[in-house]
Formats: sequence, C-alpha cells, structure tokens
Amino acid sequence: MKNSPALRAYSLLPTLLLLSIISVPSNAADASSPEQLEFFEKQVRPLLVEHCYECHSVDAVKLQAGLRVDSRQALLQGGDSGVSILPGDVDGSLLVEAIRFDSYEMPPKGKLPDSQIQAIEKWVEMGAPWPDEAPPQSDQQREVFDLQQRAADHWAWHPIASPSVPDVQDPAWPRSDIDRFILNRLEASSLRPAVDTDRNVLARRLYFDLIGLPPTADQLREFLDDASDRATERLVDQLLESPQFGERWGRHWLDLVRYAESRGHEFDNDARDAYQYRDYVIRGLNADVPYDQWIREHIAGDLLESPRLNPEENYNESILGTGFWFLGEWVHSPVDIRKDEADRFDNMIDVMSKTFLGVTVACARCHDHKFDAISTADYYAFSGFLQGSDFREVRFESIHHNQQIANRLDELDAKYRSKLSAALGPELVGAGTSESSSTLGDNVLVDYATIREDAYLQNGFIFGSQPRRVGQMQLVDIEGKPSVQIATTSAAVNDPFWDGLKSFHEKGIHHRNALDKLPSVGRTLRTPTFELTHGNVACRVRGIGHVVACVDSHRLVAGPLHGETIRKIDGKNSWIRLNLNRYVGHRLHLEFIPAEDQSLEVSLVIQNATPEQMKAVEAAEAMQIEAASLRQSQIDRALSDGTQRASDLTALIAQWAADRSQLRKQIRYDSRVAMAMLDGTGEDDHILIRGNSSKPGQREPRHFLTAISGNQPMEIKRGSGRLELAKQINDPNNPLTSRVFVNRVWHHLMGRGIVPTTDDFGVLGQRPTHPELLDHLATRFRADGQSLKRLIRYIVLSRTYQMSSHADPAAVADDPKNLLWHHRWPKRLEGEAIRDSLLSISGRLDDAMYGEPIPIHLTGFMDGRGRPGVSGPIDGNGRRSIYISVRRNFLSPFMLTFDTPVPFSAMGRRNVSNVPAQALILMNDPMVVEQAKLWAEQTIQKFPHVEDPNVHRERVIWMYQSAFARSPTAEELDMAVQFIESQDTSDASAELAIWADLAHAFINTKEFIFLR
Repeated sequence: MKNSPALRAYSLLPTLLLLSIISVPSNAADASSPEQLEFFEKQVRPLLVEHCYECHSVDAVKLQAGLRVDSRQALLQGGDSGVSILPGDVDGSLLVEAIRFDSYEMPPKGKLPDSQIQAIEKWVEMGAPWPDEAPPQSDQQREVFDLQQRAADHWAWHPIASPSVPDVQDPAWPRSDIDRFILNRLEASSLRPAVDTDRNVLARRLYFDLIGLPPTADQLREFLDDASDRATERLVDQLLESPQFGERWGRHWLDLVRYAESRGHEFDNDARDAYQYRDYVIRGLNADVPYDQWIREHIAGDLLESPRLNPEENYNESILGTGFWFLGEWVHSPVDIRKDEADRFDNMIDVMSKTFLGVTVACARCHDHKFDAISTADYYAFSGFLQGSDFREVRFESIHHNQQIANRLDELDAKYRSKLSAALGPELVGAGTSESSSTLGDNVLVDYATIREDAYLQNGFIFGSQPRRVGQMQLVDIEGKPSVQIATTSAAVNDPFWDGLKSFHEKGIHHRNALDKLPSVGRTLRTPTFELTHGNVACRVRGIGHVVACVDSHRLVAGPLHGETIRKIDGKNSWIRLNLNRYVGHRLHLEFIPAEDQSLEVSLVIQNATPEQMKAVEAAEAMQIEAASLRQSQIDRALSDGTQRASDLTALIAQWAADRSQLRKQIRYDSRVAMAMLDGTGEDDHILIRGNSSKPGQREPRHFLTAISGNQPMEIKRGSGRLELAKQINDPNNPLTSRVFVNRVWHHLMGRGIVPTTDDFGVLGQRPTHPELLDHLATRFRADGQSLKRLIRYIVLSRTYQMSSHADPAAVADDPKNLLWHHRWPKRLEGEAIRDSLLSISGRLDDAMYGEPIPIHLTGFMDGRGRPGVSGPIDGNGRRSIYISVRRNFLSPFMLTFDTPVPFSAMGRRNVSNVPAQALILMNDPMVVEQAKLWAEQTIQKFPHVEDPNVHRERVIWMYQSAFARSPTAEELDMAVQFIESQDTSDASAELAIWADLAHAFINTKEFIFLR
C-alpha cells in the first residue's frame, strides 16, 4: 500500500526542518516582565489601595485579621487565616477566595465587579508580579514624593546630548557613525563584530523589514546580478518608495494605537469607519510625513489652520489623525457613566503617553507614580485636554472644500445685508428687542441670543458661523420667488443652502448604536458643556429633528440604559423636555440634529424653569415677533410701492439669490466619513481621589509633564488646548519624543530596541544599552527633517544592520544576551508577514490598497455575543493582512498564535513566543494548506516541461528562491528531487499533490518564518 500524500509530507518534514532550522539563542526574561509590572500598577494595586488598605496596611488604624496587603511579602506571609496568595495558583489563594465571596466576603462593603475580580485572578495566575521596592512605611516614615529629584536621577528626563562620534581601533570596518558607536563598545570589551551577511540573506532581510514581503525569484536575481557598489542603496531606495512600505510600517503603528474595528465588550459593536484611520496611516507613511507634523495631526489635526491635503483628491488628511483617540473599547450601557468616561480617558492617556512619550502616565491615575517623575496632577492635567474635546464623525473628503464655501457664503450674505440696509434706509433697519432669557438667571444653560463666538460649536457648517439674530434679514423663497424676511427670534438655525449632503459609511457588521441612525454627520449643533444641577431640562425649538444629551462623553447608546438621552423633535411643540434626573451632577452637552432637508431652530436651553418663567420666555418672544412683523410689513411695502427703490431692492434680492445659487453649485455634497475629534468647551478636570470617579477633588489646570515643563497652567488661546499640547510634545527641549521614536525604528529593524522596553522609558523599563547612540540617532533625526524613511535608510545601510546572524562562540560567552551587538539576532516574522508571505509565494496576493476591511474568517470555535453574521473568505480574498477586519472579540486564531497583540493598549514590542501551536497551525490550518497547493500549481505552470530531465531541479531551485531568497544546497536539492521522483506522478492530480506536500514542508521550516 502506497503512502498517502499527507504521510509522505510528514516523512519529509523532519529532514527539511533539520536542514533549514536556525539556532535561536534563548533570551530568558526576568521574574516579572515590565508588561506584568505595568498590569499590576494599573489594574491591581489601585484595587488594593481603594478597597483593602483601610484595614490591611501599615496605615490602618487597627490592623484587621493580622493581614497586610501592601507588599508581596506581606501577602505571602498572610494573616490569622494563613497565606493569602499562592503565586500561580488562583483557586488555592485565600485572597481570591475572599473577593469571590466563596468563604470570606471581602471587601465588606460589597463584592467587587467581575472585571476587577478577574484582574486579581489574572495577577495571581501570572505569579503575582510586584515591583522590587522597599517595604511600605507609615505616613510618618514614608518618603516624600520628590518629582524633581526623580527626574534628576533618571536618564530619560535628561536633555538629549549631541555626543561626539567615538574613535575606533579598526577604522576600516565602520560604514557610518552608527557603526562607530557600536564598534567602540565592542572594542572596549575586546570583541569583534560578526562578518557581513551574504547578499541573499540581506535581500530577504531588507524586503521583509521594509515592505513585509519576500523578494520574488526575479527580484532576487536582479539584486544579485547588480555588482555595483550602490546595489544595496538602490534596493533600499526602491523598497522605501514602494507603496507596500506604508502597509508594512503601518502595521507597526497600528499596534501602538490599539487599532481595531469593533468596540469589544458584550456585543462587539462596530467602531464605524475606523478603517479610514488605517488608510490614513498607510498614505502618511508612504508620503513620509515629518514626524512632528504626524504628532500635530494625531493630537490636534482638527485644529490646524493649514491642514495637510491629499495630493490627488485635495481632501483634509490631517483631521483623520485624531481618530486614534477613539480606537479604544466602548461600553454600551455603563451603570456608572462617569466611571466609564474616566476609564476611557485613562486608556486614551495611556495610549497617547506611551506612543509619543514612552512613559506610563496612566500609572498616576490613583496616586503619584510609584517610580517615575510623574504626578497625579500630571495625569489629570492631561485628562483636562480630553474633557475639552469631543468625538465626531467627520465628512473628511468635503470638510476643507466646504469650509471655503462656508466662508464665502458668510461674506456674500454680509455683503447683501449691508447693501439692502443701505438701500432701505435707517428707518427700516431695526434692532431686536430685549433678550428673552434675562429673567431666568442661573436656570439658563444656553442662550443663542447671547452666546459667545468661541462657544458656538457645530460639526459641519449648516448652522452658519453664528446664530441668526432677531431683526436680521434672511433670504427666503416664497412661491418660487426670492424675498427677504425679518428674523423674529435669535436662534441657531440650519441653512437650507446645505440641504442634500450625503455621507457614506462602511457597510459594517453590527450597527446597534441608536445614534448611528440619526443624520448627524456634518449636520449637528453642539452646545457648550455644562454641569447639570437639575434633571428637568427644556429646549426652546422650532422644526423637526432630534436632540441628544451627551453625558460624560458617552456615545454608545445600544442597551437598556441611557435611552432617555435621545428625544425626537416632531415640530408640534416649541418646548422639548428631557428627563435627565439620572444625570444630575454630571457634565454634559446637547446636540441638535435636524431631520434631512428639514429646518431646525434652537434658541434656548434651560433647567428647572417654573411654568411662570417659561411663559415669560414665550411672552418675550411674542413681543419680538410683533416688532419683527412691523418691520416686515414696512419692508414689504418698500418692495411693492412701485418706486425705483422698489425695483432696485427687488433686483438686489434677485442677485443675492442668484449668487447664492451659483455658490451652492460648488458644494461638495458627497463625502466618506471617519471618526475624528471636535474641539469643545475648554475646561480643566478634577483630580479624582484615588482614581475614584465619585470622589472629585480640586481642579488641576492643563499643563504638560511637570518634569519637563513645570506645572504652571498652559497658556491656551481657546478650546481644549490640544494644539498647545502637540507643541509641547514636539518641543526640542522635550527629551522623550525623539528618543522614543528612533528607538522604535531601531527595534523594528534590529529586533530589539536600544531601550528594550520600547513603551516604557521609566524606572521599571530597561536602561539603554547604547545611550550615546540613542542620542546620536535622536539628534540626527531632528536635524534631518524628522523623516522616517531617511532614518530607516541610515540604519539599514550600516554594517551593524548588515551583520551576519552567525555569532562567534567566544563573543556569546562574554556577552550572551548580545547587548553589545556583536552579531544580528535571528528574528521571527510576525503573523501578518507570515500570512502575507504565503499569499505572495502562492501567487494569490492581491496588491489592491485601502478600502473597507475584509470580514474575518470565522472558525467553528469562534462563537459568542457579537459574532459577525458573515464569515469572510478563508484567504481574505488574497488581501494583505492589514486589510483583514480586526474585531476585538473575534481575533484571527492564526494571528494570535503568532503573537499579534490584543488591541487594548499601546504595544510597541510584541511578544515573541515559541509554542507548539505555531507548528500545528502551519501544518493544519486550511488556509496554509490551500496556499501550499496554489504554490505548487504555480511552480508546475512555470516549469511545465516534464520531458526536460532538469525540470524537477529547476522547480525546487525556484521554490527555494521564492521562499528563502536563496538557492538550495546540493544536499537539499538532491533530497527534494529524490523525494519527488520516488513518488507516483503519473497523472496531473498526483503530481500536484506531491509538489503541494513539498511546498507545505517548506512552509513548516524555521527558515520560512525567521530572518537570519
């Protein structure tokens, strides 16, 4: 009985693995990794402080049960009932038993939420990591938090130096200043750098590092045939200009901003149009946008006076950067809506501070940072920038163009009002009567008769640049003829000039958000933010539409709670009441959205008004209407009295209408939509005592990190202050930003950062192995226009980058962790690069760029609430991995197996595991099997002449070149050919099966998933 193809593949695989395996040095981690310690500081210690310290710490008035929980040693020692935790044993730990209420019931005030219990369980399971710190002391003994001393003591806060390039004993080896810094340290330790790697390895290394794909056999041959001194430079320049560069480096960036296209939690609702941010990142990286501009766009791209425009379609690119703030998880029905906002802000601060500054500001939410020069005041100063900002969906393709139209419309209307006033004469041009809200006092939340210019906020342009004022002349259409009408009240009014806007969203998976059903995009009036002191809110309106109360910035209304925040305006009542008793004491704003092609006027928002006060408002309005009617009748007579003035006025009105009509033709009506920021009411946040949202303390003015710029309030011209924040992040005196970025680039190219903990430059992170080199790169990066591509070019053309991965045993003995870079680490490819390689070599890769995400392929094991109703194709339609949908509750098993991070917080350094599941998924995953078969088909089609005695050898050589960027050794070639020729290939199907088995075996080698 002949062996089956599958059995033959298994018999060949061990041999090929032995031939192709790469020896990867072990890199043992410390007992507690920085990520584990961060988890403890953010998720566990705050719970212990808030719920346990009162009775179980050195500060307890009376220590209960002889138990302290303020140190790991104390927990291991336990109290009267025994040991409190058994690291790694969740079910056996008394602490876990107590918080589960299984025996003891702690804390006594009530059981912790499930999410907090799970955090403590996870902490115990990972071994109860705890920082190496001195035992806690009483308040009388405790060391004072000295921020300035911490900053002085830690390297990361010190100014960037401009180090001199060191001398080396072997001047022939360095090719750049990078090499001189590396060689100087090696020589000081009596070590030598490894030899240059061969050109095949270098080509594969460059292709994967720069574009994330293997070179084809033809591309490899072209490089190898170029014998000139500049061959490598030419290849690097070619790859940097490839559109696939943005796809490769875009994936690195998306790890930092926890990119996902769903919100997670119970139903995994869509993060609608998130993919527009992904496409923005790819375009921006391909365009090599300077990093300081990149930062401005992310922090405050909506506020730039001169935004960066798309070179082909002239739309606003800059505003899309702000979408990163809103890529986090959202809860659909939070019971504690203020805590939900505090948690969302915490994630936004965490991501922003790690991504751009490389420090863990979020660890100071509940108390001053345990180790770094970051205070709780710093944390809540950052929170203030978010309190003054708001989420919106922006018509990004039209906003820049239509802003210019809106400006011209303002000028046009002002010009014709002025001309009409002059033509009518002063006797017919009157002012409005007294304001209607003057007797309401503190009950007034918003009065559009008196609102300040900087408080008049909207998403779009349809409500004009300012409210309509009582007595103002308005152009109207009466039975098809243009005329003027006197405004009877002061109000924010949408202009029919903008009717017909069409906004286009992605198709999506789960649109459960009630707000998504409203035509709000580019059509929303937003009130200033206010604190609600009474739940009875009334809005004076006319027209048809909706009003939405946005409480504590909560926007995912898709469950049993918070439905009362949305009210329909049906046009029948001029007072719309909202029952917001649940939200008294909260900060909120209102949003008014007219129905499509309908008018909506908003004049006043009041709370706790008596019937008498509301009647007073109505009476004042009646007086205004009467006065306006009188002026209207006077103007009507002037237009119809048969005089020359009447003719001139009629002609002027007709010309106003004609000019408006011509301008209206230039509106860009259709636009795609993306998530972005909208500047709101500038405000400072309260410090929350121990991070508890129900215990607000004093206000903290907005400012940058005290260790860098001091804690004086930032000078903010208007709004949130994010533009000023971006300036501080970019400030040359800030030592973090440039260091953090160049370190990230070094990490992605070399496999380990100069500071190995790429997201934490603080005390819990690791110190730089080459601090002078780090500052050299940071200084050069700033002087070179902050260009990512030029920085990459500088690094990859160095001999340090081009060293071989074959280490000198003596060097390994002296420097086993390769901290001095005496050779290159072998580097395992990420899951995305492995999958994209499979598509590339099989010929299935579709190089189309951008667009809506391809639905994730769902296996039978991917189940639960929010499961997408449609499963995507098994190969993702051949698209690159960056275009496959990222749904938080349904992540790709293939990607997770190869350590693609769960999108929760910034992840600048992925885990690199080596587990059996990786070999199993490469052996058994249907997608892998399918691509192996396609690769075999392509091989056979490329070399179809079976009568050629060398055809098998040619096929094997081509497969090696495609997969490994090298030709096989004589032994490898003979073995593969012998395997093929020993099988039955008498018919086409049998031949295809044999070659598919060989292809599958190649895919399962270490060499396929590693760079040497």
